[in-house]
Amino acid sequence: MIVYLFNGAPLRFLEAVSIGRKILLSWRTPACECAMQHMNSQNHPEERLRDTTSIMVAQFLQKATYEEVKTVVKEILDLSERCKHLKPHELPSECTHQLISNFFKYICNNQGMIDKYAFADCCKTNNTTRLKCFLSYKRDDAVISDILLISEPELTCGLEDNLKSLKARYSYETSRRHPFLYGPTILTMSACYETTVQSCCQEENKTECLQIKLEPIRKYIREISVRHHHLCEIGIKFNHKVAKAVELVLLTKKQPKANFSEISKLTTEIKNLHETCCEGNTAACVLGRSQLMNYTCSHQAILSSKISQCCEQPEPFRGECIINSENDDKPDLSSLPLRRFTEDPSVCKQFTDKQDDFLQEFLYEYSRRRPELAVPVILRVYTAYENLLEKCCKLENPLECHSSGKEIFRGVVRESHDRVKTHCDLHEKLGGSNFHDRLIVLYTKKAPQLSAQELVVLTRKMAAAASRCCPLRDEQQFACIEDSAKLILGALCRRHSAEPVNARVGHCCEDSYALRKPCFDDLQVDATYISPPLSCDQVISLKEEWCRAQEEELQIEKQKLLSNLVKQKPHATEKQLQSVVEDVTHLMEMCCRAEKRETCFHKELLCLWKDSEFDWRQRITPRSFPKVFVDPRFQRGPDSSQSANLSRKAKLHQNVPM
Repeated sequence: MIVYLFNGAPLRFLEAVSIGRKILLSWRTPACECAMQHMNSQNHPEERLRDTTSIMVAQFLQKATYEEVKTVVKEILDLSERCKHLKPHELPSECTHQLISNFFKYICNNQGMIDKYAFADCCKTNNTTRLKCFLSYKRDDAVISDILLISEPELTCGLEDNLKSLKARYSYETSRRHPFLYGPTILTMSACYETTVQSCCQEENKTECLQIKLEPIRKYIREISVRHHHLCEIGIKFNHKVAKAVELVLLTKKQPKANFSEISKLTTEIKNLHETCCEGNTAACVLGRSQLMNYTCSHQAILSSKISQCCEQPEPFRGECIINSENDDKPDLSSLPLRRFTEDPSVCKQFTDKQDDFLQEFLYEYSRRRPELAVPVILRVYTAYENLLEKCCKLENPLECHSSGKEIFRGVVRESHDRVKTHCDLHEKLGGSNFHDRLIVLYTKKAPQLSAQELVVLTRKMAAAASRCCPLRDEQQFACIEDSAKLILGALCRRHSAEPVNARVGHCCEDSYALRKPCFDDLQVDATYISPPLSCDQVISLKEEWCRAQEEELQIEKQKLLSNLVKQKPHATEKQLQSVVEDVTHLMEMCCRAEKRETCFHKELLCLWKDSEFDWRQRITPRSFPKVFVDPRFQRGPDSSQSANLSRKAKLHQNVPM
């Protein structure tokens, strides 16, 4: 289930709307309006079942062709007796569980499928372990382009059969590209995609129309897919208590007027539904979301005043609309202060008698009072409160001890806020490019085991988040940075789970979800890392083709060099590192203007090598030193009129600290 995913200001659906430098997505578009009407007029349970089953198969068999997926879907539907002869709007739970069970049986009884997809180990295990094994083969590394593009729209638009199959093919492409994206969202976006294409087929410039109207869909899918994968990670990596706490905060922020018992009940249902969706049971995920949305809409009076229009829409649009609806108005809670959790003499008795219930009620009351805070910040307050009670309730006078709770809560929020402010102040001071370089230096020191390419990509996301969030006003800036950090660090932690980075990264990933960001902020140089000798294939090779490269390509290569330099000399000053990078930039500019470029690269590299203030020659393995090869120095493009042979001393004065 994907209810209530967004922190701070709500993230709306489709149609990008720029507010300052913050991008929101608006739900209502002509394409989706039309798609909703289309869906409302149709009622084919067999078609819906085939669509949901196709999503499940494509997400597990990401390398299968469209035709192969269709074949597997037909086979498992034929095997699923409980899914036959469905009535309108019917999708019984017996059917949903039989589908995924029959899918695994079908794969494991087919030696050709086992060999093709390397599922032999999975098929040797029992049902519970088998599911986990199949899930471990899902890859969400964005190696495929984001969206199915129509290369020849005139041909597609001219054939009715092509248009009819578009939605199914788009659903297949989206599913295999985003194996953790929840089924109901794929169904919604597939309907919008189909209607968008049909609309653009009526336009004179079909290609331009498709490029413009499909872009918001692509962005929404990328954003929501990352969030779904993150929620799945929480459920896998942390215990049910953490997953439940995250859901309770999200739900309370969305529906602050609902009472605690209602929020608590819905939290459990949503957490369980997340587990179902994360396990890849698409049909059960679709059924569960539909049931939950029906309950939500039938209890609007006690849940939220902001979803009435959403509840008028058909599924699956209703669910996507409720998810992206704005938070309900904050209730007046002045007569119910939080003092009862810190200044009441019975606090320790309540904590001891029903610890989980008492802590959840505190989390509920705190969340509805501070909806502007990001989920990780609220969970830090929750963690601080739990630690406070565990300490104080062992003392003779616990009241005196835990009555300081209010100040402790403020301190937690203040510290988190100060970290974000420092981050954004640095971004403003350095500017986007230099700020990115600073992040590369910092995170190469924290996680030098990552490849230079991985570090550039990781820090690019962080720099982009700062560019997007830091211009916002104070509270929005705070929530935006925290929200972005949890997703970016979540991806880093999934990388660590797949291939361990180092022990300290592992500690930050696994010790505390709430404290993950502060933990990474505080990481210093990994003293256990011993850098290998700098070999030619670890550094940028300066060849003639770089003289024709685009600026973005050069910038990436320069940043990879910077990362490799930090790995070799983690204690070098940033001014020294940047100076080496600038030398390579000068060398490139000069040799790209030379008549004999390869000769220039080779000759000037040797001069640069000899003049370097670091003794890099002792760090280099001259394994294969092609004529055109150049090593550690490459970057940042100062004045092209200066020679690459300028003395190091003169150039140090030109550097700007990162």
